[in-house]
Amino acid sequence: MNTVNREIHSSALQAGGKLSFFERYLTVWVISCILAGIMLGRSFPGLAVALDAMSIFQVSIPIAICLFFMMYPIMVKIDFDQAKQAARAPKPVLLTLVVNWLIKPFTMVVFAQFFLGWLFQPLLSGTEMIRGSEVVLANSYIAGAILLGIAPCTAMVLMWGYLSYSNQGHTLVMVAINSLAMLFLYAPLGRWLLAANNLAVPWQTIVLSVLIYVGLPLFAGAYSRYWILKHKGKAWFEQKFLKYLSPISIAALLITLVLLFAFKGELIVENPLHILLIATPLLIQTNFIFLIAYVAAQKLSLTYEDAAPAALIGASNHFEVAIATAVVLFGLNSGAALATVVGVLIEVPLMLMLVEVCRRTAFWFPREPEKATLQDPRCVRPLG
Repeated sequence: MNTVNREIHSSALQAGGKLSFFERYLTVWVISCILAGIMLGRSFPGLAVALDAMSIFQVSIPIAICLFFMMYPIMVKIDFDQAKQAARAPKPVLLTLVVNWLIKPFTMVVFAQFFLGWLFQPLLSGTEMIRGSEVVLANSYIAGAILLGIAPCTAMVLMWGYLSYSNQGHTLVMVAINSLAMLFLYAPLGRWLLAANNLAVPWQTIVLSVLIYVGLPLFAGAYSRYWILKHKGKAWFEQKFLKYLSPISIAALLITLVLLFAFKGELIVENPLHILLIATPLLIQTNFIFLIAYVAAQKLSLTYEDAAPAALIGASNHFEVAIATAVVLFGLNSGAALATVVGVLIEVPLMLMLVEVCRRTAFWFPREPEKATLQDPRCVRPLG
């Protein structure tokens, strides 16, 4: 194994083979879609409102459809024997649980209080009415940041794992366990950190989002993989089916961004200074948590294929649940809701940057290319 690691270190310093033109400039396409979404929302506000209104328990049906097509191509590539093996190797899962529930919520409180509650407070003048009581706008922003900090990602992280050429079987196990943890820990942790005994957590939103964003594409991917391998064979599955399926995932991601920013773009355009001020602690928090998890993964001697998703799932947030909770608690036009929308604004470009950091530092870790190649043949460059 050490010989293999040395060979990979010398000949493939980063995860992934040669990227296509589209993949190489994915960040450009993401930023373009964000701008297109904002322009669409401003140019056709009625259409954006109508699409945004198509929801069940604040889970957007158009977004759910896009996320299905984003998740399905990833799910169908997962060798579920890997997921069974991952359940018997608990260190990556324990790492992400510790980071998500024992570290991340509290560092978010510290950063939000320091920047929004003290350093930037003179710039955040104003008050708002929340359920009959007057609060400082900065405190509302802090509440929104905290709601983001206690909502670990349960769907998009599968995309980040895919793009970083990680062990998708282990990523899926991490997502499943964090989804269950969120059901039990989100409400009590939110009550404590927000000092709100009447915290109204939208349970239906949490359960429905997990079922739609993760459960449905997981079931569809697992069943169709089984059926295709049984009736068409592995060669057809890998050479034909996956060849035409792969671009769908990234295309669905970009369409999702257009819709998200068509729905929320007005809030962003109307509050440029506040957006920048709110984004500062969120950016620092995301990078700080990624660094903690990534370094801890190295100290625990995890392979790159397990270390990357462990760090990425800690860094990213389930902004759909955070937005829904903020709207239920504070109202659609509240500072808390705006802060969670800022989480949407920075999430994808920042996570793409961290994915690239993972790929370029893969040689810091032991490698298990045979595990990753089951997901994507480009996961490591050929030796020699």
